[in-house]
Amino acid sequence: MLKKEIKAILEKSKEWGWVLEPDAQKIFTLYGFKTPKYSVAREAVQAVSMAHQIGYPVVAKIVSPAVVHKSDVKGVVVGIKDDQTLIQTLERLSKIDGFVGMLIAEMVKGLELIIGAKNDFQFGPMVLLGMGGVGVEIYKDVSLRMAPLKDRDADHMIQELTARKLLTGYRSSEPINLNALKKTIVNFSKLMMDLQDIVESVDLNPVMCTAKTCTVVDSRIMLKK
Repeated sequence: MLKKEIKAILEKSKEWGWVLEPDAQKIFTLYGFKTPKYSVAREAVQAVSMAHQIGYPVVAKIVSPAVVHKSDVKGVVVGIKDDQTLIQTLERLSKIDGFVGMLIAEMVKGLELIIGAKNDFQFGPMVLLGMGGVGVEIYKDVSLRMAPLKDRDADHMIQELTARKLLTGYRSSEPINLNALKKTIVNFSKLMMDLQDIVESVDLNPVMCTAKTCTVVDSRIMLKK
């Protein structure tokens, strides 16, 4: 059952057909996912104050209903370490079409994964797990399942990844928390079942996983037309 706040966000987002990232992150937070500390600023003083609360270094991202793919307009800046760079970034992003704010978020490290789903007209939500970042397009190392998923389904998806050794600790690298990853996958499946009449697709890319937890760093929710 969707909470009232989530329904309100989705209703508002129908105007442009997708959910702005701050609203998407709010949805995932309300649904029990771990997300980075973040806030949205429009003015320099506000941005600096927020960055100090979060703690440098931070990530800055354009928030605009006219920009679905932020990378296309160089709308993501990572590793900002000082007030001057933050203010300069705000000034540049504010000139992009449809600017309504700049999302400021903490830097999160970890192994990059993607968890996504598309609504198939016949089978409903199809959940995808794969290696995240640009790697998902290059290696196409993914596993698919039809929602809803249980723990064993999530476990099988992980085992099907060619790069699964990276998850369990490869060449002295620290293994990630597989239980946290499974919990994230199953919870995502539940969310997709709740949203199946509303959304066309949802992408969490990347989901940063460490030995402790998995964090939804970036997300996109596209609504049905």
